[in-house]
Amino acid sequence: MDIFTVALWIITAICFVVFLKKDKLKTLNSMKMARGLMKGMIGEIFAILLLIGLILTFVPPDTIKVLLGKSNVYISTAISALIGSITLIPAFVAFPLVGSLVDAGASLVPSAAFLTTLTMVGIVTFPLEKEEFGLKFTVTRNLLSFVFAIIIALVMGVII
Repeated sequence: MDIFTVALWIITAICFVVFLKKDKLKTLNSMKMARGLMKGMIGEIFAILLLIGLILTFVPPDTIKVLLGKSNVYISTAISALIGSITLIPAFVAFPLVGSLVDAGASLVPSAAFLTTLTMVGIVTFPLEKEEFGLKFTVTRNLLSFVFAIIIALVMGVII
């Protein structure tokens, strides 16, 4: 474990003890609620692990390195951004998936482009958004989100 994970565990433990002393009944009720929420999410967490395993099984690391590696960063960034714009995956599934792709050899810039467009641009949800907010707003928001997602990906490539 890295220092940040250890620090979060320590902060969580301290907060738990403080809140337990402050209001034991409320804290224990919160823990029961959290357990119930976790029971509801266990299927989704299992699906995440299964999805990541399937992707990494059917797409060998060499293919990931070729398609999303450092040799063609601009093309792979554009393709990753387009796929991220179209795909509808919950963010808590996307983060571990992108981490696994990076571990398998994908470059950070296309991975960041995929992740940012996935969370910021909504081609699949476009009709619903257009109905609620209007065509002009929806198109403007999606275009600006796409542009800023690409900028964020490129900046991430420079920073990291």
